[in-house]
Amino acid sequence: MIKNKFIPMALATVLSAGMIAGCGNAGTDANVGTEQEVQTKTVAETATENNEAKEAETGSEAASTEASSGADEKSDASEATEETAPVAVHGIRERSDEMRDISAMELVSEMTAGWNLGNTLDAHGTSGLEAETYWGNPKITKELIDTVCEKGFDSIRIPITWYDHVGDAPDYAIDPEWMDRVEEVVNYALDDGMFVLIDTHHEESWRILDAEHIDAVDAENIALWTQIAERFKDYGDHLVFEGLNEPRTKGSAAEWNGGTSEERDYVNRLNKSFVDTVRATGGNNEKRLLLVTTYGGSNTVEAVNQLEVPDDEHIGVAIHAYEPYDFTFASGQSTELFRWDGSHNGDIIKLLVRLNSKFIENGIPVLITEYGAVNKNENNDEIAKWAEAYVSRATEKGIPLFWWDNGVYDQEGEKFAILDRQNLTWYRENVVDAVIKASYTKEN
Repeated sequence: MIKNKFIPMALATVLSAGMIAGCGNAGTDANVGTEQEVQTKTVAETATENNEAKEAETGSEAASTEASSGADEKSDASEATEETAPVAVHGIRERSDEMRDISAMELVSEMTAGWNLGNTLDAHGTSGLEAETYWGNPKITKELIDTVCEKGFDSIRIPITWYDHVGDAPDYAIDPEWMDRVEEVVNYALDDGMFVLIDTHHEESWRILDAEHIDAVDAENIALWTQIAERFKDYGDHLVFEGLNEPRTKGSAAEWNGGTSEERDYVNRLNKSFVDTVRATGGNNEKRLLLVTTYGGSNTVEAVNQLEVPDDEHIGVAIHAYEPYDFTFASGQSTELFRWDGSHNGDIIKLLVRLNSKFIENGIPVLITEYGAVNKNENNDEIAKWAEAYVSRATEKGIPLFWWDNGVYDQEGEKFAILDRQNLTWYRENVVDAVIKASYTKEN
């Protein structure tokens, strides 16, 4: 066991306070950080981070070693104020419809910053095209997608709920108008040269993970993905299929804690059916990147360790990680955090060590398809610090992240929005700038 090494000096974590200028063409330089904000971390706080990282995986020497190393590397890099440097964001690029014969790891390495078009095509409670605006967000336009892309988000996740738009068993035929609208929005993003993820989102009303329901659930899962895969099988490798969003038994005791062993086995079954179904449709789907996930999208040790990844070189893993929860999501709890002082960096390191050792080191890419932090009394400066710490570490591991944006900022609800979709401006531009800057590396 390698012991943690403590650097006997204060560490400076540097965050750009300047605005990143978006661009409409590939390779445009965005000047980041005309001013710099320096936060000094005490030796005691550094020790806390390293100790938390050391305990990343109980009983795993390799994981503990890597966590310690990751903390030390971050410390070394933060000893002095880093120089302000321009970041060339991708912006709008030429559309690609090519299906290249490259590995999943190679494809994922091309992705940088990701954004979720949440609470829109995944809104449910009504049928027909009006579902798109049913939860209060405006209709999606090409200009909205352009705004996201020009800022530097080169990847977009489009959550889609299907169950309000399908017919009866056994065909579960998807409403053709709904499928057409989904395809139209997908093309908005592909036309900007973006990577696009589509999924099956709020399907918990029928996707029940128990012995009584699993056969019917599997049949509907196969029917849905057969139709989706057939519609998109000629699209290039910039289109990615994410089979299951947070598959779980709604209302169960372990709904958000990784599920039971039996439930995790049912998720493995649905993941396999998804992959087999898409591959069977042929065309470009034979090589398309497909994402499988854990029970509930959970990153707990139990959920991650029991996930069975199909033996397929075009497979990746989708994980959700609002880490640490007390800062990003919790409300009204005694442990709730409003400030980011670096003392919980160990929580981030533990997560990334776990994903790296389980998947990435074995040639399986990971995408964190949901992360983000809610607006807590306009604590955006603190969120920007957290975003830099989280996204930069994930980028070092080769893990792209997709911010969960549900369009809610100062209204009632979970306040994750960073984009004002009505005015096509940014609610939290300093947070967005921190995300973009931390998402791009020299290789990008």
